[in-house]
Formats: sequence, structure tokens, C-alpha cells
Amino acid sequence: MAIKKYNIGLTQWGYKDWKGKFYTDEASQNQFLKQYGTVFNSVEGNTTFYRAPSPETVIKWGNEVPEGFKFCFKFPQGITHYKRLKDVKQDVMNFLELFEPIRDKLGPFHIQLSSQFSYNEFSKLEEVLEYLPPYYHYAVEVRHQDFYDRGRQERRYFNLLKSHSVDRVTFDTRKLHSIKGGDKSIRNAQKKKPKTPVRFDASASRPFVRFVGGNQIVQNEAYLKEWAIITADWIKEGRHPYIFIHAPNTLYAPPLARHFHRLLTEFVELDPMPASPKERQNEQLGLF
Repeated sequence: MAIKKYNIGLTQWGYKDWKGKFYTDEASQNQFLKQYGTVFNSVEGNTTFYRAPSPETVIKWGNEVPEGFKFCFKFPQGITHYKRLKDVKQDVMNFLELFEPIRDKLGPFHIQLSSQFSYNEFSKLEEVLEYLPPYYHYAVEVRHQDFYDRGRQERRYFNLLKSHSVDRVTFDTRKLHSIKGGDKSIRNAQKKKPKTPVRFDASASRPFVRFVGGNQIVQNEAYLKEWAIITADWIKEGRHPYIFIHAPNTLYAPPLARHFHRLLTEFVELDPMPASPKERQNEQLGLF
């Protein structure tokens, strides 16, 4: 694993249209994660938001990625959206217990709250953070405007995260929502993705950033460079950032992430990102 000072990844590893473009021409679905893990050292585990995996599947995932790879599994929507953190202690413990066999392959668990979860429900978040097992790491994403008032409510939220060494998730959709007249993938993403304010201060040791802009590198250049500078500063402070690159059309996410890494190498000494499985396949074919 060439990338060591931070973790970078995409929203998933199972995107079928990467076959023959990012993955090798002959890659089967059950080879995707192994090939993904030869390039990126992290992934957003969005699949667990909808359904908990079986214990066997969890172990299989852990065996398919190299040392240093980190899954950032999302808390189930039953906990965060349906029950809205009310009386969920047993649900939380059961969910976390699933991943005990691959503890060394876990990054921060992603606790994404709904846009309706307001400051009036703050005490429920306090309660959950109080009983979360300290041997795991966590990152919280809030979307309600209450938590971005630049006043008492936002300070209290930020201080709560700091007191429990929990990271704040920053979901940067500024570029996405600035695009006018984009293609269908852009328009669909604009409908689905929130317009949450962006904050650049870290509450703990693993700052967690989710970035979604346009599909092309040139559209995102200024924003990715801004995040490269901030990520470099975090690394120099001794933090270990997690950066996840989204694209409205998921097909374009790998080259966007590669470009971000290239920008980051201008500010921090890092090895180049490994070649994709498809690129390595082409190199091997070229030898013959």
C-alpha cells in the first residue's frame, strides 16, 4: 500500500461500469474489491446504510484488502433516520459487533444524520456518543442548518465532538450546486445532495471530507487544490485525514481522486498513487 499519510477512497467498489476502464477487462464482480484495494486505501461503506452484511461477508471483505486499508461503514438508516438516535443503544452495539473480526481494517464509522435532525434533538446525539465503544473511531455528519449557525449551537456541537474525539464530516457540494445546465448526472446529483455549509476546522485526529463537484477535472480544480492545501496542513499537524471523492457520474470518480492525490503531492511528500488494474493490464499487454 503506497499511500500511508492519509486515506483516500471513493463511495463504493462495486460500480460495474468501471470494468474495462478502471478494473481489468475480465474482472468479475467478486474481484472488484480486491482490485480496488490495490489503488485506494479506503472506501465509504454506504451499503451498510441500507442493509447489514452477514458475518461471513464482513470477514470476506476484510480478507480481500491489504494491510492499511480502512472501511468507513455508515451507520444503518434504521438507527440514524428512522429511530433518529432514540433508544438505539442495542441496535448500535449489534451493528458494531458485526465488524469486530476486521477491527484492524476499520476507519471511522460514518454517522450521517438526516436533514430533519435538528438542534432540538441534540441530547440524543450526546447520549449516543457517551456510550460508543472507545476502541473504534467515529465521524458525524449533520445536515440541519441549526448546526451551522456560527453561534452557540454550532460551538456546542463542535465541542461535543472534540470532547469525545469524534471527527466532523464535511460534505462539500459547493461546486456541484454552482454548475448551470449540466448533464443528467449533474442534475440528478443536485436534486439529491444537500447544500450544507463547509467548515475547515478539525474536531479530532481523523478529519473526514466528502467532496462532490462536476465530472471533469477542470471543473473541480480550484476546489480540489483548496482541499489539498488543507489536507496537507492536517497531515503536518499530525492528523490522519480521510478524503472521499464523489462524482455525479460515478464512472469519473477514480480519475478525480487520482488528480486530488497528485495535487496533494505538491504540498506533502507522498508516493504516487498506484496505477489502476486496467493500466497495469495495458502495461503487461504492451510487453508482448
